[in-house]
Amino acid sequence: MMNKRQLELYIHIPFCARKCAYCDFLSFAVPEHTYRNYMDKLIEEIYGQSACFQDSCVTSIFLGGGTPSILPPELVEELFAVLYNCFTVAEDAEVTIEANPGTLTMEKLEVYKESGINRLSLGLQSADDQELRMLGRIHTFDDFLKSYQRARQAGFANISVDLMSALPGQDAYSWKNTLRKVMMLKPEHISAYSLIIEEGTPFYERYGRADASLDGGMAGNKRAVPVKSVLPGNSWNNYMELPPLPDEDMDREIYHMTKGLLASQGYERYEISNYARPGYECRHNIGYWTGVDYLGLGLGASSYISGYRYRNEADLHRYLSLDLQKAGAAARDIQGLTLEEKMEEFMFLGLRMMQGVSGNEFLGRFGRNMWKVYDLAFRKLQGQGLIEVEMPWVRLTARGIDVSNRVFHEFLLE
Repeated sequence: MMNKRQLELYIHIPFCARKCAYCDFLSFAVPEHTYRNYMDKLIEEIYGQSACFQDSCVTSIFLGGGTPSILPPELVEELFAVLYNCFTVAEDAEVTIEANPGTLTMEKLEVYKESGINRLSLGLQSADDQELRMLGRIHTFDDFLKSYQRARQAGFANISVDLMSALPGQDAYSWKNTLRKVMMLKPEHISAYSLIIEEGTPFYERYGRADASLDGGMAGNKRAVPVKSVLPGNSWNNYMELPPLPDEDMDREIYHMTKGLLASQGYERYEISNYARPGYECRHNIGYWTGVDYLGLGLGASSYISGYRYRNEADLHRYLSLDLQKAGAAARDIQGLTLEEKMEEFMFLGLRMMQGVSGNEFLGRFGRNMWKVYDLAFRKLQGQGLIEVEMPWVRLTARGIDVSNRVFHEFLLE
């Protein structure tokens, strides 16, 4: 097993009870009988694809969505039995399932444990019920507390909580209240992302179009006006007023507050938006950021294998009609990355992590001298105080993190 190539698995479950107002992921509600049809096809794909990876050792499995925890427990049990039968999975593999507090039961949690799942990612987003309603979430903070307590009772010792800041009407007090409530529970990991207004979502209809007229078409700008609309998560017969999004100053205050409060409770920031107690960093995501091969299984799932990137068929009807016993039958948009594109991604993704990128790793991976390839960019960014160099490492400064997208742009190769 030690000689096998490292591989990560991502399994996509596209189903959810109801689409959230901000969500642009490939997810939707379906009749429950579709769960069985989808699982049969997913298992068929697993058998078809696994034959190509017998020389690999799976070091992490991530069941994402959608809402994987919406599935009946027997389907999850069956899925993992097939995964462990088809792939060589490391004994210490990190195995995560995303779960919505409105869908977890003790029976499901016990099945998860028995199936080899050792990490839960709970999507709380906010501890404020009004904010949850505006987001279109199906749960309350009390639902989350009950789910969290059940998870601990079931023996889960690695729990991550997802939070979202810069919500409509949110201020520093509200965000601090959410952080404090979550920190009191002492989860091992906290992800804290800022809301992004994505085109094609209900939030874009409320905020993005107003932004477009103010900022040259850039959705996600924070200068939107209150608007009354029906949102998922509320009765379709009731209207609610959506307050403006926080301005950039408030967004930045929240951002810096997060780091300080979490650090005070022993959470180390290891990536721009992720914090963990020592030893509980998300190994699956670190694999993404450091270029480990990953195989996506299921509707619309993305893969990166040996320098090639592709995604699966994203139309459910077509996916269910494919002969997935044939390896690669669901693959679409296959793209071989050039050396330049691989180097760019190495910089973009690696600089998201607080440890930064290593010139030694760059040389070993690409046979090129990082300091020569990016000499001008390094000098410019270091002069602006946006990166710091500690040979052989380069990492973002606190100021660089604030404008990380602008920093990443400097590493595009002509």
